[in-house]
Amino acid sequence: MDIPGLSMAMAQSRLQTDFGVAMLSKSLDNVQETGDNLTKMMELSVNPDLGANIDISL
Repeated sequence: MDIPGLSMAMAQSRLQTDFGVAMLSKSLDNVQETGDNLTKMMELSVNPDLGANIDISL
């Protein structure tokens, strides 16, 4: 049994797992931000005519 090789393999596996978790965390943050922005856009669409007309006097 190769103890140093096993140790290196376990360290690489742990690094890959940590990296995967970090990427999933970042992805979750992006999805939550997108959901918040979508909610805000839907709240603003309650008055779809708001801002459609501009009155200008010269």
